Amino acid sequence: MKNNHGHIFFMGMNKIQFATLIAIVFHSIGLIGILFFNRGLFIKASAINMILMLCLIFFTQNKINKSFLLFFVFTFLLGIILEIIGTKTGYLFGSYSYGNVLGPTIANVPIIIGVNWFIVIFCCGTAIQFFMNALLKRFAGAPINSFIKKLSLIVDAATMALIFDWLMEPVAIQLDYWKWNENGSIPIYNYVCWFIISACFLWIFQRLDFNKDNKFAVNLLMIQTMFFLILRTFI
Repeated sequence: MKNNHGHIFFMGMNKIQFATLIAIVFHSIGLIGILFFNRGLFIKASAINMILMLCLIFFTQNKINKSFLLFFVFTFLLGIILEIIGTKTGYLFGSYSYGNVLGPTIANVPIIIGVNWFIVIFCCGTAIQFFMNALLKRFAGAPINSFIKKLSLIVDAATMALIFDWLMEPVAIQLDYWKWNENGSIPIYNYVCWFIISACFLWIFQRLDFNKDNKFAVNLLMIQTMFFLILRTFI
């Protein structure tokens, strides 16, 4: 059923709360399964979990328009292309290769990685936009240059994406999502590329005209951050 504001209710929850609950439940199940039960089985469910999170983003996104769909398709496809270049040449991110736990691949790159690029960039961009809106509301009288706001969104969100990748990298290696060749260490070059590419995606993010007030995306970023932080601590 719906209220006057169009929010879908399930047992008294609006759709943001409902989607957040689903995300918490599924990440908790994955966390418990990896730490205490059949690690291999739950790792192979990672792609399914990412697809579910993508569906929840679409479910909670207000007014899905052509610009939003364009951003999704652009980030998804270019993310896969960049990963293919990276794994084939080592020119991007460094010398690395993917394991076989993330599902179907294109040129040895899991298709789901394109979804991951979209989720990370969209969630980081939306989170920074959310915090910026809160600050602007608090300091409503302070004049802030439009260029500075746009630059801050790109740089801050790219930094957030970089921190998320730093948090995720050791866990992804342990779960056989991918591995670093040569001596197996994560190169600094990987993080440089992550920041630059994320900033480019976020430049498109702030240029395109679609609704960026998705509170579920902010919640999802926090849930995934806690998920990888706990795994990084205990595996």
